[in-house]
Amino acid sequence: MDEKEKMLKGLAYQAFKDKKLFEDRIKAKDLCYEFNSLKPSQIEERKTIIRKLFGKIKGDFNIESNFFCDYGYNIEIGENFYINHNCVMLDCNKITFGDNVLIGPNCNFFCAIHPLDTENRNSGLEYALPITVGDNVWFGKTLRFCQTLKLALTP
Repeated sequence: MDEKEKMLKGLAYQAFKDKKLFEDRIKAKDLCYEFNSLKPSQIEERKTIIRKLFGKIKGDFNIESNFFCDYGYNIEIGENFYINHNCVMLDCNKITFGDNVLIGPNCNFFCAIHPLDTENRNSGLEYALPITVGDNVWFGKTLRFCQTLKLALTP
């Protein structure tokens, strides 16, 4: 079993000592760089890059810059999908989103798990578990909104 197969099965694997995984990450990071370098008005060019990057796209989507991921091919999105600014997805396992998913600014999704004991962590081993998000979900960092709302509702 190669390192990619171990990674996708949630087993301990060597992400940084495997040449193929390294090449896959560089390809994804180059595509993210290209995407993030485009003007917001270059909608079709931006979507073309995301279509090259992601593993599966079900319908219409919009992703704002800056967006970063490790591999891209492990990300699957449903219809009516939106990511606001500054999203990071460490997709060393599958990250699957259903339909009608909205992701607010500065939200991140991390499949990567590093060992807690120093010996295993220092050896370069890591694990990755999948993330699955259903339909009609909104992610947002709303602390500021909640504080404002509380102040507005307080007599």
